[in-house]
Amino acid sequence: MTGFREAVVDLGAIAANVTHLRTLIGTAHLMAVVKANAYGHGALPVARTVLAAGADWLGVADVEEALQLRAGGIDAPILAWLHDPDVDFAPAISQGVDLGVSSARQLRQAADAAAALGRTASVQLKLETGLNRNGVHEPDWADVFALAAGFERAGLLSVRGLFSHLSNASPSDDADAIGRFERGVRLAADAGLTPSLTHLASTAAALRLPAARFSMVRIGIGLYGLSPFEDQSSHDLGLVPAMTLRGRVAAVRRVAAGAGVSYDYLWRAPEDGNLALVPLGYADGVPRQTSGAARVRIGGGTHPIVGRIAMDQFVVSVGQVDVAVGDQVVLFGDPATGVPSATEWADAAGTINYEIVTRIGNRVPRNYRGPEQDAPSGIDLTVTQAPDAPGPEG
Repeated sequence: MTGFREAVVDLGAIAANVTHLRTLIGTAHLMAVVKANAYGHGALPVARTVLAAGADWLGVADVEEALQLRAGGIDAPILAWLHDPDVDFAPAISQGVDLGVSSARQLRQAADAAAALGRTASVQLKLETGLNRNGVHEPDWADVFALAAGFERAGLLSVRGLFSHLSNASPSDDADAIGRFERGVRLAADAGLTPSLTHLASTAAALRLPAARFSMVRIGIGLYGLSPFEDQSSHDLGLVPAMTLRGRVAAVRRVAAGAGVSYDYLWRAPEDGNLALVPLGYADGVPRQTSGAARVRIGGGTHPIVGRIAMDQFVVSVGQVDVAVGDQVVLFGDPATGVPSATEWADAAGTINYEIVTRIGNRVPRNYRGPEQDAPSGIDLTVTQAPDAPGPEG
């Protein structure tokens, strides 16, 4: 490795995950969700990889993310579904981006932008089916469907899809949401809408709930080889984690029993031993709340982080093991290789694996790798790219 911190992203693993999930799920369409810089993995390299591997749609949160993909040469269908109240839809319409619409106001904004451009906007109506986030509220469905049908007749809009999202709270809650969504699909048809796409399931429901698959599934965390379940690992699901976060030992110190480490001296050495300094911290996305709880791989063993994780560094107790400046330190990666997993880090932080990979910061370079024989054609597996922006799990 070059430098003292990097996130290695295995594009071959991502391609293999797409192929595996397509075969397993079997829907006519698969949307690869690459929002939030592809969950921290790098939106453009991941987008190229998943499309070459068989995904036929891309999903992002906002229009700006979609336009960045278009600027990077991605011409595949893209859906963007979370919008500022005063969003200008014209650039997205001009670039052929589908707009996820969650209200009559947004529908009118899309129609107005389309009219100003002299073009037809492609929209997908999001229905609120129980999460109580964005989406058209059920009492408003009939009015919004009628409005959309009128805009279609006027040539301003084309309603390409209907979609929603599940809570994964319980089988009964998800069954209720599926029932609501099916009612919405029927009501849309009664209003004269003929969307070609219906989609409700993200990775969890796509894998476990066939009734939620409809014509397309939206795969997010599964693309990156991580499990959405507490009771099944990536390996159990046939997925390969794509990101390995690693650094190098920057300093080694021998300390006596009783020596304190880092801010507040949360940890004191129980005996004489060796400490290794690693130059990664919460500015890089290493959760401060894992102080004293997470482990890393150095050499042939795993060792605990001790003391407070700081903005730029943390300390590892290696006991009597000899380590040297420059030794590689793996925070997380594919546990099949003997390193900690992102899920283990999530458990230590009291969060989910989605957040662990997505929060990795801008100053950690992404280095793209993968066996040539496993790589999709046209993908450069050696390019190094810093992410455009970190983003939250959603």
